Amino acid sequence: MTISLKNKIIESLEDIKAVNPVAINVKKISSLTDFMIIASGTSNRHITAISEKVIDGLKKNKIKEVKVEGQGGDDWVLVDAGDVIVHLMSSEAREFYDLESLWDPDL
Repeated sequence: MTISLKNKIIESLEDIKAVNPVAINVKKISSLTDFMIIASGTSNRHITAISEKVIDGLKKNKIKEVKVEGQGGDDWVLVDAGDVIVHLMSSEAREFYDLESLWDPDL
């Protein structure tokens, strides 16, 4: 179910033109989640639209306990679906925080 959920989220991110979506398997190094997905938006409005599409897709897939942080903010929205956490960031925030290197040094 987790891999299927990750793939559906990646697909929805690609549909709405999220910039450079990356999925990182953190199952062996984190007890919080199995996958982290990181993607960028081109503007605050785009990040909001991406987060809404992801949340709608999760609801359609009957993921009940979806938590969202940062909606209405400038740089970063986090969507927590339990087994998959989605980070939607401005390109500046993504470069500054560099989550890809933090969670997967091979990237």
